[in-house]
Amino acid sequence: MIELKNVTKMYGNFKALDNVNFKIEKGEVVGFLGQNGAGKTTTMKIITGLIEPTEGEVYVNNERISKKNSTKIGYMPENTPLYNSLTVREFINFMGEIKGIKRAERKKAVDEVIKILNLQSVEKKLIKNISRGYKQRVSFAGALIGKPDILILDEPMVGLDPKQIIEIRNLIKSLKGAHTILLSSHILSEINQICEKVIIIEKGKIIATDTPANLENQISNNIVNITVEDPKNNIQRIKEKIDEIDEIKFIKNISKYEKEYEIKVIGDSDIRKSLMTISPEFDITIVELRKSKSTLEDVFVNLIKEEEEI
Repeated sequence: MIELKNVTKMYGNFKALDNVNFKIEKGEVVGFLGQNGAGKTTTMKIITGLIEPTEGEVYVNNERISKKNSTKIGYMPENTPLYNSLTVREFINFMGEIKGIKRAERKKAVDEVIKILNLQSVEKKLIKNISRGYKQRVSFAGALIGKPDILILDEPMVGLDPKQIIEIRNLIKSLKGAHTILLSSHILSEINQICEKVIIIEKGKIIATDTPANLENQISNNIVNITVEDPKNNIQRIKEKIDEIDEIKFIKNISKYEKEYEIKVIGDSDIRKSLMTISPEFDITIVELRKSKSTLEDVFVNLIKEEEEI
């Protein structure tokens, strides 16, 4: 369990965090979203005990964070800060030593995370000689060794190719329940697939905390995408018959005869049946019709925009 109570962090006159409060229950996988400079990394470093808050309290498993219980946290920093002169195995062993794993148990622990992260083929190589994808895995292994109760993962998928992203996604999913996980990522589609809860921070303040599904339902984005054959260019005339249409926006030409449009609808009305009925009156043939829905990206952009307008 992780809990922040009224956490504020000042750097001189700059307020990096402003009265931050949130709670993550044991075993939850939570996404931490925010623009660059919003306060994500500062928050994560405070949770791990690397820096202290100016004000407020941080609790890990119902105890105030300290050097003693910070060993229960595995931290994967952004940009994979590793020791290039060490081999992969040496680095993971070193991280196990830092976490206080006894020498007699350390080899087994190192072997275990090397297997979990699929690092067998590079375990004897110097870190400076392995690829970016493998460096990400090594950093993850350093966080995971010792089976910490809590994993803090700062941009674990940055710089990875699609195959590597899927591998890390599946790994994080497999750790759900056994660990409490807080992860930040700019890949919002991955956050949506992995996390059961999302926390959004902007300018050092928490502006939303909810499930991805609930957040997506909070904003209205009632849009219908339609592809039509419209030889007489009558598409705009449909608004004469359907009062719920706010705007019909041209998107692109699909072919010589087909065009795609985006129809913005007022309120929550579903106009698809009306479109099917009325379009033939204007010599319009519908080739494709689909209703769009809000995504986590839409929610993020909308909330950030609202915060900037305050």
